Amino acid sequence: MEEVITENEHTKSVADMTAGEMLRNARTTGRRKRELQTIAKLLCIKEEFLQALEDGNYTVLPEVVYILGFARNYAMELGLDPHVVVGKIKRELGIVGDCRLGTDEVPRVIRKVEGPSCKISREPKQKSGKSFKMPEIMPMLRDAWAFIVRNWKWVVGILAGILVLVLLLVWVFSGSSNSSSTSVATDTPVVAPAEPTEPAYTQPVRERFGIENRDKATIILQANKNAGDVGTWVQIEDARGKKAFNKIMFPGDIFYMPAGNGYRGTFGNVAGIDFWVDGKLAPTVKANRNAKVAITAENLIKPAAAQ
Repeated sequence: MEEVITENEHTKSVADMTAGEMLRNARTTGRRKRELQTIAKLLCIKEEFLQALEDGNYTVLPEVVYILGFARNYAMELGLDPHVVVGKIKRELGIVGDCRLGTDEVPRVIRKVEGPSCKISREPKQKSGKSFKMPEIMPMLRDAWAFIVRNWKWVVGILAGILVLVLLLVWVFSGSSNSSSTSVATDTPVVAPAEPTEPAYTQPVRERFGIENRDKATIILQANKNAGDVGTWVQIEDARGKKAFNKIMFPGDIFYMPAGNGYRGTFGNVAGIDFWVDGKLAPTVKANRNAKVAITAENLIKPAAAQ
């Protein structure tokens, strides 16, 4: 059923009304009457431009693109179909005749109809210091915000998905970097610290004592087979008489002497101990059970006869 709007006691169909009449009737009739000034502030369009649209006085307005843009936004604000209003204005301006262009298409040049064949001629666009996009910025922002509000769940979901994707990419690339560094570190040969060179002991090593002195020891004691199954008692004291070592050593046991002079040793069976000085086996020491032997290189490497 065709829509009918009452105007000055006469009924006029939408098809018979001009675009300006449609706009004015939508603003001034019905329950929601609105002031032109209020709508002008809301749309950021001059009040005189809106008045010109209602009056059909298109000469007041700038180029065609502004006329159609203002009319579309004005119609949407009043709840009218913008396609119908824009289409009427195009026909009133002579932009289109019976040939229907898409109502959403905003021509960049004025199009003139030449006869029924709809031949279209183009006239050059008048240059203007004004930008045609500026008046449409606010409506575009308002429409975008309205879209976000209507579809906020989808917007939030998309943003969350993008955030998860970014975090996943960061995690993957950081993991690859760590793997590469680990691989490089693994491929690099690890050089184990060289162990101190030790002498060719007469007995297989059984147990080591004084291991903390191993790197600096120049004198090493090892119990030999003469220590027997019962072992031999060894006590080492420093120059002040403080005990540095006190233990029964069995064949194969070794003791690394602390560095420095002044150490003396007391042995239960001195013949059961081999003394190694700088990797060389010293002559057998001869001493009584309770005699304190100076454990120095000079004392140990002298001939046995001198001892």
